[in-house]
Amino acid sequence: MAIRDILCNSVKEKLARDEVVASMTVRLVRTVEIARIAHTAGFDTLYVDLEHSSFSLETCSQICMAALDVGIAPLVRVPANAPEYISRVLDGGALGVIAPHIRSAEEARAVVRAAKFPPLGERSSPGGLPHLRFRSFPAAEADAALNDATMVVVQFESAAALARADEIVAVDGVDMVLVGVNDLLADWGMPGEYDHPRLRETYAQTIAACRKRGKHCGVGGLATRPDLVAEFVKMGARYVSTGTDLAFLISACTARAKQVQEIKL
Repeated sequence: MAIRDILCNSVKEKLARDEVVASMTVRLVRTVEIARIAHTAGFDTLYVDLEHSSFSLETCSQICMAALDVGIAPLVRVPANAPEYISRVLDGGALGVIAPHIRSAEEARAVVRAAKFPPLGERSSPGGLPHLRFRSFPAAEADAALNDATMVVVQFESAAALARADEIVAVDGVDMVLVGVNDLLADWGMPGEYDHPRLRETYAQTIAACRKRGKHCGVGGLATRPDLVAEFVKMGARYVSTGTDLAFLISACTARAKQVQEIKL
């Protein structure tokens, strides 16, 4: 069996066709059922949030492998942009890494080095990866295929990142910029001000930089503002982080409880 028959990243394929990708964030559910639920719900991808959860690497790996099996691309937001996190989540089954709080091109290059095998990076080749169903392939063939399938997503969450947007986007190996709206607004000293013109300017600037380089922009932190999500998608954003499993559960539970409470006796 050829690698191309086993390894694919549906998210990269949809983005290459200029289609919109829907993602959910996993922060609460620690078992593999969440991958099947995400697939059944119609999501293209999920990402396991190790930055804002107490998940272990083992839990993360189990969810990633389950996602691979159902055919949606698993990404992982690492708690720190360190090689010991990046390489381990990728070895455990992730098809991409989301690197938070990137502020410079050098920081972005460091993430690429940790995420990609030579000659693109410095990731060590472990062999027997879950992405390849633990099959053995020639190292050169496997490393090249995995480099092509693995996504590097950097997050813009500060004014410092925006000041260097063009040079960060230009880094070879960076596939997408995910704008972290809530941290960005907090960095500006205006938490929760989603309608501020500065936010629209940020998306316009970031989308333009990404389009210029043949890369992609993602929307994050706007689960409560679908109107803004739609606006930024129309501007050219192509990846939407729709919210967390915790938020979805709370929302559904609240709606059902209210439904019962409103029954008139």
